[in-house]
Amino acid sequence: MDRALVVAVVAAVVCGVLSCWLVLVGWSLMGDAVSHAVLPGVVLAYVLGAPFAVGALVFGLLAVALIGVVRDRSVLAEDAAIGVVFTVLFALGLVLISVTPAQTDLGHILFGNLLGVSPADLLQVLLLGAATLAVLLLKRRDLTLYAFDPTHAHAVGLSPRRLGALLLGLLAVTVVVALQAVGVVLVVAMLVLPGATARLLTDRHPRMLVLAPTLAAACAVVGIYASYYLDTASGPMIVLAQGVLFAAAALLAPARGVLRRRRPAAVA
Repeated sequence: MDRALVVAVVAAVVCGVLSCWLVLVGWSLMGDAVSHAVLPGVVLAYVLGAPFAVGALVFGLLAVALIGVVRDRSVLAEDAAIGVVFTVLFALGLVLISVTPAQTDLGHILFGNLLGVSPADLLQVLLLGAATLAVLLLKRRDLTLYAFDPTHAHAVGLSPRRLGALLLGLLAVTVVVALQAVGVVLVVAMLVLPGATARLLTDRHPRMLVLAPTLAAACAVVGIYASYYLDTASGPMIVLAQGVLFAAAALLAPARGVLRRRRPAAVA
């Protein structure tokens, strides 16, 4: 239980910080693509007896590279390139699972296995999470400028292409960190919901960088304990807690909440 709690909180914090940039850049679909595209890598790692993080990381980076190739070398738009690559890789993963049923656990791969976290898994999540957070915080000013205005970033000597590649690489690593907590299917929720909720609550990016991981960590704790007392799956409960928080922010946020916006009109 203690290891599950630590892994869930670390994954939530890393995803929460990264989600601030994914929401600003408009890469929510990219997060969905990478999280699904790592499935064949995870299955192959299980079959070969290797750490699943290695397979997930390799296929995460491969998916990012393939999306770039299809987008740049064809007439397809980015959303079409993302759809083509992630659906094909996800299908490949399902095929690999279907032909190796004895070696793989479909439920654990797709929905996570927080209560089965080993000391080695915990160490892996801590190391990858710390490295990802360190890079994000060190490059936060450059990444923020790239997210708001890539042209300005280029004008002051930064390379938007390299910053975009850095963000995609960190996305692949973050997916690996969060896989143990919520699995392939629900990783995208942890990559989008914290940043989207924080965006509803504030217009200032520095505040988003504090709000998103704080709210995500709180939802991880609530989700873990709720799953324990309700005897339900822990990963989906974490995502459900984040969904409830997003709905509350969408309704009650001071400046952007639906109910807050309607109140002056009703009085008038």
